[in-house]
Amino acid sequence: MKPIAMITGATSGIGEACARRFLQAGYRVIATGRNVAKLNALKDEFGADLYPLVFDVRDRQVAETSVASLPAAWSEIDVLVNNAGLALGLDPEYQGDYSDWDTMIDTNIKGILTMIRTVVPGMVARNRGHVINIGSVAGDAAYANGNVYCATKAAVKSITDGLRIDVAHTELRVTLLKPGLVETNFSNVRFHGDDERANNVYKGITPLTGDDIADAAIYAAQAPKHVQIAEMLILATHQANGSTIVRKN
Repeated sequence: MKPIAMITGATSGIGEACARRFLQAGYRVIATGRNVAKLNALKDEFGADLYPLVFDVRDRQVAETSVASLPAAWSEIDVLVNNAGLALGLDPEYQGDYSDWDTMIDTNIKGILTMIRTVVPGMVARNRGHVINIGSVAGDAAYANGNVYCATKAAVKSITDGLRIDVAHTELRVTLLKPGLVETNFSNVRFHGDDERANNVYKGITPLTGDDIADAAIYAAQAPKHVQIAEMLILATHQANGSTIVRKN
């Protein structure tokens, strides 16, 4: 039987790339997200090896109910990729939008915790499994106007490190991937649909793609069982950290 990977936020960007990469590597994939049409399109494309599950990680009750509803053939999850996350706004902290803050905290922190609490007990009971959390270089150090988003990604690192400690007595593995500049719809979401402002983020540099991060995720998942890729920082060639980017004309 093929192993099963559950990927949150699988309808675009890094999440969709991870879904495709794990399917290519011989996994069955539970693809979760809020976009019903996109999940159905993925199901039409990949058929029996993809199981669409529609829910928002911010809604704990629905997330738990959705996972509990999985048929027996899909219930033993081998890899959980906690990808669902976002940035909203790029304002000074003292001018930040409360709604943006709530959405980032509820998605980036509480959403990951909900999925861990929902899926990992089964992994522990079976004494096998792998949790891959998508963090960010932004979690290493705050950058100008990144404040709350950076804080949420710093929390993802602590959550990941804490889980790794808590399951160290088992065969489970826990990985944190920390991408830098990745060209997806991330910036478009951050700027609330302002395409021009979003495109400027990637000017003068060749950014990473969702496929680059998906390659890192599958590398960690397919490492020998005695090898735990605890953390991986993935940057574009001309990006040194969260705030140092050398742009070419």
